[in-house]
Amino acid sequence: MTQRYNPIMTCFAAALACAYAASAPAQNFPAKAVRMVVGLAPGGGTDIVTRMVGSKLGPAMNQQVVVDNRPGAAGNIAAELVARSAPDGYTLLVATASHAVNPSLYKKMGYDAIKDFSPVTQLTAQPYLLVVHPSLPAKNVKEYVALSKTRKGGLTYASSGSGLLGHLAMELLKTMGKFEGTHIPYKGANPALIDTMSGQVEAFFPTIISGLPQVKNGKVRAIAVTTAQRSALLPNIPTIAEQGFPGYEVSGWYGLLAPAGTPKEVVTYLNTEVVKVLRQNEMKERMGADGAIPVGNTPDQFAAYIRSEMEKYAKVIKASGATAE
Repeated sequence: MTQRYNPIMTCFAAALACAYAASAPAQNFPAKAVRMVVGLAPGGGTDIVTRMVGSKLGPAMNQQVVVDNRPGAAGNIAAELVARSAPDGYTLLVATASHAVNPSLYKKMGYDAIKDFSPVTQLTAQPYLLVVHPSLPAKNVKEYVALSKTRKGGLTYASSGSGLLGHLAMELLKTMGKFEGTHIPYKGANPALIDTMSGQVEAFFPTIISGLPQVKNGKVRAIAVTTAQRSALLPNIPTIAEQGFPGYEVSGWYGLLAPAGTPKEVVTYLNTEVVKVLRQNEMKERMGADGAIPVGNTPDQFAAYIRSEMEKYAKVIKASGATAE
């Protein structure tokens, strides 16, 4: 008896075969080394946190975790590499807050910051400090804003570079406080901090880990932290939100992203294992010493956070006219 061709059943069988083929690698994940791509040079905060997480994640997955540094273009080079990688979970991006800022700074990028990625989890959050030269009369944010309003062009403030988070932190404050300021961009945090300590500029937003030593030795005075909660490293320094600017929050962050299309099972597995690592007491202590707070949220929560950060900084960048260097 000749079996008749049934196009419906043939299509169904083909679809079933494709689904099985796609699910098989996900079920066996991870079967080889996982690469974590970092958009900054070795030795920096992002690199250090990545290696901390990788040193614990590898043994938990019974696979090697390789850190691949691809610095340049404020993380865009690394992001484009991962966006174009196979969506199988073996190539991941360790993104920073620049991931949410760059779409508003760069006219052209080789990837879409939302559509080309599947968020895994936010790794950390890090506060910035608002520091001023000790000679400045302002002892808090309200006094700083009031003093700046008395000066033509406002007080001078340094940044690590135009469009970076320390610059946008002041631009957000200027927008909320309705005052002016004169921006002095530097090529890096060290020269910006040095000139703030010497009085060449009057204020600066360093990360807490870079600014803390100079606060302790009296070279600069900290008047606020930028996160929603105070920092355990400087518990007596109030937040900007506490000082009359409710809703103000600027946080440096690192997060893990996979290429778009990565199987949900793989994303869920990675999220579970990374969150376990972040909740280890040793990890909390090591990160806390550098002013970082482990986060470990869900993929959906991290996706929503990235979108909210993009919306916030798009408004700040538009108001300030900031551009990529």
